[in-house]
Amino acid sequence: MTDASDASRARSFSSAATRYGDHRPAYPPALLDAVEDLAGFRLAGARVADVGAGTGIATALLRARGARVVAVEPGAGMAAELHRRHPEVPLVRGDGNRLPFASGSLDLLTYAQSWHWTDPSRSGPEALRVLRPGGALAVFSNDPDVEVAWIAGQQERIEAAFGPGWYINERARPQGGLEFTTRLLRWSRRVPVDAHLAKLSTHSLFLIGAPGTDAFLAAERELLLEQFPAGWVEEHYVVDLSLAVRPEAG
Repeated sequence: MTDASDASRARSFSSAATRYGDHRPAYPPALLDAVEDLAGFRLAGARVADVGAGTGIATALLRARGARVVAVEPGAGMAAELHRRHPEVPLVRGDGNRLPFASGSLDLLTYAQSWHWTDPSRSGPEALRVLRPGGALAVFSNDPDVEVAWIAGQQERIEAAFGPGWYINERARPQGGLEFTTRLLRWSRRVPVDAHLAKLSTHSLFLIGAPGTDAFLAAERELLLEQFPAGWVEEHYVVDLSLAVRPEAG
């Protein structure tokens, strides 16, 4: 996160926490299979912190795998929604730039759609501090699969209306003792057109009320219903996973 506009976008999610939880996609089972494979240990029983947990989409999947997961969320509205949906999950307020955990206390740190809201010069050293030797940092996101024609067309229309920086995502980069391995996982889900547009409206560009967003969504609805008269779309995603293992001591 580099400037005031990014900070404003980062804070915007709490205003639409319920809609975010209702309409943002989850992740395919293959994602956590890949995390276990690259990390070299099972999630069952692992001490995990899900940072920037939002409404708990990834948190819940980690818990279902048997991880002892703690959610870390800076936004008041998102934290309240996470607690409402997952009251059994321990929750602390905080962010990746200053993690509220003891040194060497965690097996795994996860950042689902949230690494790009941190300052890597701070969040990277913090990850190294709180992970045990051999512990892992997993950074992942659900990105639109622009190899699918209708999704590519929608991305082009958004960029034409609002500029190429509308979708914020930055892959984790090597630093310190962190060297990342990347895997791309494709998957899809079928949803009504209105649910797709509701999901689109939870992206920060739309939440900060950029000029023309309401008109864009209305026009997009008409266009999609022309393309898909049955009223349903197949959303295609690429899960972009980067994982680094903290080197063993000595």
